[in-house]
Amino acid sequence: MKKHVPNALTCANLLSGCIGIVFAFKGDLTITAYAVLMSGIFDFFDGLSARLLNVKSEIGKELDSLADMVSFGFLPSVVMFQLIAQSNYTSAYLPYVAFLIAIFSALRLAKFNIDTRQTEDFIGLNTPMNTLFIVSLPFIQKDHPEIINSTFLLIGLTILMSWLLVSEIKIYSLKFGSLNWKDNKVKYIFLMVSALLIAFMKFAAIPFVLVLYISSSFLHFRNNEL
Repeated sequence: MKKHVPNALTCANLLSGCIGIVFAFKGDLTITAYAVLMSGIFDFFDGLSARLLNVKSEIGKELDSLADMVSFGFLPSVVMFQLIAQSNYTSAYLPYVAFLIAIFSALRLAKFNIDTRQTEDFIGLNTPMNTLFIVSLPFIQKDHPEIINSTFLLIGLTILMSWLLVSEIKIYSLKFGSLNWKDNKVKYIFLMVSALLIAFMKFAAIPFVLVLYISSSFLHFRNNEL
């Protein structure tokens, strides 16, 4: 029975992603954001449970990638599609640029599955973090509509995030090999600062968390090389 636990959690990730997509097409991007959070939680615990129960399998690996493609590939594309469609300069075809995110997410997930350099950490931005950033934009839009309603900004963000997904930037995983402060101090500081930002700013904190994640990864790997 225990061998089915990780796959059940992966399927829950997929289900949450599907629900989020339905609400994204309806224009309810708030519910979509909470569905993404649920997908992220299930995605974290499916891998953790597989390691704890020692029931890793090839089908689990493939199922995880397929679920992630829906929840963290197609879903953020739909959110960006809606944002571009509602922006201040649009046409019938321009919003479809948003699906570059789905294409590059697929490339990123396929690359991850065969890249032996990514067994411990990431090369390129991981899809859940990319998705969290994109679903935070509607929340920022409520307070700063003049910024998020810019079509050119949204197109630029689509291209930038697509590039980050398949870039060669090394980014640490939040899996801990040990709880040692010396080996993980950058990760601990990142988590603490991120928690404070989210506590005060909620979803609007995500862009700052993303910048902190990438910059702290640079420091983390630089310190490890010294």
